[in-house]
This record gives sequence, C-alpha cells and structure tokens, in this order.
Amino acid sequence: MSVREIPMIIDGQAVPSQSSEWRDVINPATQQVVARVPFCTLEEVDRAVASAHQAFATWRKVPLAKRMRIMLKLQALIREHTPELAALITEEHGKTLPDAEGEVGRGLEVVEHACSITSLQLGELAENAANEVDVYTLNQPLGVGAGITAFNFPIMLPCFMFPLAIATGNTFVLKPSEQDPSSTLRLVELALEAGVPAGVLNVVHGGPDVANHLCEHPDIKAMSFIGSTHVGTQLYRRASESGKRAQAMMGAKNHCVVMPDANRSQAINNLLGSAFGAAGQRCMANSVVVLVGQAREWLEDIVEGARNMKVGPGTDREADLGPLVSPAAKDRVEGLIAKGEQEGARLLVDGRGCQVEGYPDGNFVGPTLFAGVTADMSIYREEVFGPVLCVVEVDTLDEAIAFVNANPNGNGTSIFTNSGWVARRFESDIDVGQVGINVPIPVPVAYFSFTGSRASKLGDLGPNGKQAISFWTQTKTVTARWFEPENVSSGINSTISLG
Repeated sequence: MSVREIPMIIDGQAVPSQSSEWRDVINPATQQVVARVPFCTLEEVDRAVASAHQAFATWRKVPLAKRMRIMLKLQALIREHTPELAALITEEHGKTLPDAEGEVGRGLEVVEHACSITSLQLGELAENAANEVDVYTLNQPLGVGAGITAFNFPIMLPCFMFPLAIATGNTFVLKPSEQDPSSTLRLVELALEAGVPAGVLNVVHGGPDVANHLCEHPDIKAMSFIGSTHVGTQLYRRASESGKRAQAMMGAKNHCVVMPDANRSQAINNLLGSAFGAAGQRCMANSVVVLVGQAREWLEDIVEGARNMKVGPGTDREADLGPLVSPAAKDRVEGLIAKGEQEGARLLVDGRGCQVEGYPDGNFVGPTLFAGVTADMSIYREEVFGPVLCVVEVDTLDEAIAFVNANPNGNGTSIFTNSGWVARRFESDIDVGQVGINVPIPVPVAYFSFTGSRASKLGDLGPNGKQAISFWTQTKTVTARWFEPENVSSGINSTISLG
C-alpha cells in the first residue's frame, strides 16, 4: 500500500511542504502507516496567510448570492462523497464507518446552514430615526480567519469553522490535526471544486509552533479553536493579546442524569452509546452517569449492556466502538483506569487487554465501567477521552443538579425522564451550556449555536448559528442624511443633537 504525502493548500493549489519534519499518520486498528504529514515551516504558514490576505480584497466584494451558490455546490459534493470521506475518517481516526458517516452528516448541516447566507448576514435599518436621518448597520467580514481543530472530528470540526467564515466574506487558513488530516484535506479539495476561489481557503499543518504563529500573525483577525483545555487556554490568550477575536471550545466532563421514571431500556441504551461510541473520544461524550433514587437498581443492566458491546475495527459495521487514535492514547486511558482502582472506585467492567481477532496491534480498549465514583477521584476530575463510564449514585434531583454544577466544566449534560416538570426544573437550574432532554449527546443542529460554558469555553460567541455570524463579522453603523440640492443650511449646530 502506498503512503500518502499530505500537501498544504495554498492559493488554491496542493503544495508539497519543504519542511524537514514529518510525522507518520497511523491506522489505529493496524498500526500501518497510511500517510505522512509535514510540520510546515513558519515561512510556509506566512505564504498561506499572505494568499488569504490578498484574496480577501476581492472575495469580500463577491455578491452574497454567488457565495450562496458555492455553498450549495459544496453541500451537494459532500453528499456525493460521504462514503469516501467516512472511509478516510475511519482509516486514520478509527471510529466505525456508521459513526464516521454520521460525523459527515453533522458537518454537512453547517454547510447547509451556510447556504442561507443571503438572509443570515442582513443588517438593521431605522428609517427616519431623526429628521430625515436613516440609521442602518452593515455586517461586514473581518479579514483573514484561522481555525485549529482536534483529531476527534476531522470533518465536523472544520465545518464548524470555515463554511460560515468564508460565506460571510472572510478568507481562511485551516490547521487540522496532524493525527488524521486526510479527510479534512479532501473536504477542502471539495470546497475548491465547488468554486471557492484561490486563496480564500488554505491549509497548513504542524504542531505548537504553527498554532502559536497563527494566533500571533498580524494579518489574521480572528481565531477559532476546538481541542483540549490546556492548549485552548494558551492559544486563546495568545490570540487575544495579539488583538484578535477568539473563541476556544475546550474540555469537558459531561453528565447523564437518569431519573427512576425514565424509560429504562431507552435510557440505558442511550447512555451506553453516548459513553462508549467513538471509543469515548468525543468532547460531548457522557462520561458520568448520575443514577437518581431507584434508578440505582438499574446498575446491573448497565453493566450487562457494557459487557455486550462489540469492539472491532472501524470497518466492521457491526462494531459499537473502534480503537483509540494512538498507542499513547491507549496507554493514557489504561493508566487512568489503574488509577481509578487505586483511588477506591469499584471496577465493574474492565476494558484493558481487549483483543480483537485479526487485529493484534490495534489500540483497543473495551467499555470500562466504575461505580462508587466520587468527585475527588482522578477518573472523575480528568477528561479521560476513552471508553470509561463513571457511575455516581444520589437520592434526589436536587443532589444530582448540585453534583453536576459543582464540576468546573460546562460543555454538555443530559437527563432522562418522563416528567415534564423534572425536565423543566433541570434545564432551568443546571449551569451547563448544552442540555439534552432524553437526548444523550445534545450537540445542537447547525442553525443553533454551540454553547458550552464555564471552563469548557472561552469567548462569548460560539460556533454555528447566529453566534457564528456575529463572530465572523463586524458591525458597521451608518447614520445618513441626504439634503435636497437647493436646501439652505439653517446655521451651525454645535450640539450632538441630530435635529
């Protein structure tokens, strides 16, 4: 099998990097090298930014309707190439093909939303706000934007960034994860095929040096990041100190509260899927289940369900979860499992030592379940980012709400109940950005904004929806009065009154 060499995209062309530093991209089910990705030089990053900066002068003036038609073409191409994109995700990330296809679909939602740009970017008008004075606003693009994405959603996360950024008239430089870049690069190629002009959308690769350079580059006006809290906090600070608009969607510790009146089988199936799907490598994974009252009696069913889940390569459509993305990720997760035992949690299902026939070198960790978990334990405090579910037991809804709100993160939470009163109380009192009611992973549809909170988010505007339009544009307010040609001035007005 030939090994792909991942190029940059600069000025509409695939450009090979001249960097001396390259990393192998590994199939996590086999450890086979499938691609090589460069860590671009800073001079190459500057070339990409310069291309975007130059393209902005003309792209910002392209009519909204033409930008809309490009987005319409892109969504059609993504639909057509969904199997190809999903296969690339599975090959480099490891998630199952059905899960990868679902990811492409969620990214497609954002592109479909961007197709409405002709109505999304409208300003406001007040006619005759004063005597023959009209006041109106223009929502204009910022300039060059930058996006830095994590490995866990190599299609969806870039779609959270560049479609709306370029649809609003900005140009863009994207740095995807070096762990699984091929599907992201193919997505950008489809955007160019859809008619995105040269220089409007560029791709560079690399590690911290490239990310820091993008955050500090004077020609970049806005930075969007999705990834870990540690990295996101540093990049947000760098970008902000460099005078950029910035948003950072970061780590999480999501909770699923199960009330005793919930539909038992539905609740259990949903919480298991949300905890262990994609091998737990989701920032919205429900890694903690809070069993309330008599729902504690369901623990044996949860354990049985976890034991019966199938682990396999992502190409096996019957598998519930695939491998972790790398040997390092596997070692970290297994280390945290060991730590959970050491700190006193009851290990009811142990996914370590998971063997998949025909794939002896895969980074497999099976579903793992701990009971008796307390808030001071490492498996609760840290984002495991693996197939590990912590079970917490409380007596009342009040205790459950207090427990969730005491966690510093606020990305997502869900509740399973058949009581409208309980659901409304939960959504009102819970201090978390995204809430699911009988929905295990409450990532909103793309025409609503992604609204994580507290330690899970920096910046007041999130991706997608109306907030993304605000993030990628700046408001210009115009106050205008037009005099009749023969109008005679009534004299000097030295006040601030419009009159």
